[in-house]
Amino acid sequence: MKKLLSVILVAIALFSFTFATPALAGDSANGATLFTKNCNQCHKGGKNLVVPAKSLKKEDLEKYGKYSLEAIKTQITNGAGAMPRFQGRLQPPQIEDIATYVLEKAEAGW
Repeated sequence: MKKLLSVILVAIALFSFTFATPALAGDSANGATLFTKNCNQCHKGGKNLVVPAKSLKKEDLEKYGKYSLEAIKTQITNGAGAMPRFQGRLQPPQIEDIATYVLEKAEAGW
């Protein structure tokens, strides 16, 4: 019985680590400042003033395959459509900070 209980507890522990939300590496507070300076003109409050259907809200990020730190960093770095690229204007750690901020705000519902 003890062996079975041990196996079950180990399985639960492994399962919970598999689906744990990874910690974000960027500095969200710095990301908020950078977002205000560089992104707020088009994305104030998580909206998208150019293409309203593609907001920064969790549902839209998920719908368009952008609900991950890497996807948001790529979008900021390379731009797309009317969104300019920020590669060369922002350093990679700054882009990571903005992406962290956006992901946290999306999760919180802006």
